[in-house]
Amino acid sequence: MTKFDLDSLSIEELAALRDRATDKLAEKVAARQAELEAELEKLAQYGKVTKKSQATPVVKSKKEEAKADLSPADVSRAA
Repeated sequence: MTKFDLDSLSIEELAALRDRATDKLAEKVAARQAELEAELEKLAQYGKVTKKSQATPVVKSKKEEAKADLSPADVSRAA
């Protein structure tokens, strides 16, 4: 990396250096953002599968719901 003696640069040179640094930073940020978005797209395919499998509701019959409300003593008497 080039080292600059900032004290020896004119205002115009410092402004140009700032502009180049800002442009380079914007390029690097855009490239990194594109990388992260691509990674998120890859990961999203796995999240969709998981969400579908978790979304399946468990359906209980009325008898199962009634048994769940009974105490163990009530269940043994009902049998």
